[in-house]
Amino acid sequence: MHRKKALLILFLSAAWGADFSGTAALDFTRRAVSFGPRPPGSAANQKLQAYIESQLKMLHCQVAFDAFSAQTPVGAVAMRNIIAKFPGQSGEAIVITGHFDTKPMPGRVFVGANDGGSSTGFLLEFARVVNAIPHRADIELVWLDGEEAYGEWSDTNGTYGSRHLAERWAREGALSRIKALINVDMIGDKDLGIVLETNSSPSLRRLVWQTADQLGYGKYFLRAPLAIEDDHLPFLKRGVNALDLIDFDYGPDNAYWHNESDTIDKLSAHSLEVVGNVLDAVVEKLQ
Repeated sequence: MHRKKALLILFLSAAWGADFSGTAALDFTRRAVSFGPRPPGSAANQKLQAYIESQLKMLHCQVAFDAFSAQTPVGAVAMRNIIAKFPGQSGEAIVITGHFDTKPMPGRVFVGANDGGSSTGFLLEFARVVNAIPHRADIELVWLDGEEAYGEWSDTNGTYGSRHLAERWAREGALSRIKALINVDMIGDKDLGIVLETNSSPSLRRLVWQTADQLGYGKYFLRAPLAIEDDHLPFLKRGVNALDLIDFDYGPDNAYWHNESDTIDKLSAHSLEVVGNVLDAVVEKLQ
């Protein structure tokens, strides 16, 4: 590691009070993947929910659930988002989201190590970091269910959990408290390249990219623009300052995406740690 980058990370970690461990995030991801395919409503999905809850119980956070029945192309499906709130004092909130479900693929063994697994493991490790640091704003970590579509993606088929939560928070008046919402998806790829997602809030995207540059991670945060429909959109549409962090070039010609090849051996602790260190510093700047 370059000496200047190492010193800057050390300074930010000392100020923030905790280190994000890519190794721990990968271990959490491996545990999530061990449950097998995890489409909404499945036994494996419910087992993973119980595992997430068991990890959160060891931390100083308030855990809440957003349970609902989603109308899908295969009928009504029970889904549930998990919300871990680390209270602050300012009345404002910083939200980090990511999905834990895997795409329903009948007859295929799709374990979604990167697509569903990496965001799950990342959030569990980020919860440990947040638990150890002081913060003025509330920090809310959200494991979203039902991000994946049943068959072909559309405006009404996919992002079930984020659409439901955004609507609920809008109804409750909670969206106005959110200073920033950052969604993470497919961020464990060994060959990490976070796209410059053009639907996202420009100011928040600029803050994250500048922070990555400051930490010496600029090469992992690409400059080529690409519009992605993901779990940040339901919040963006309601005026929330929101950003999507996603690596959408997974394997040769994106061959591992939504494929049985999306397995744990395609991921690296380093990639998870890059994103963790960047968001660690970004959250500090947003306080």
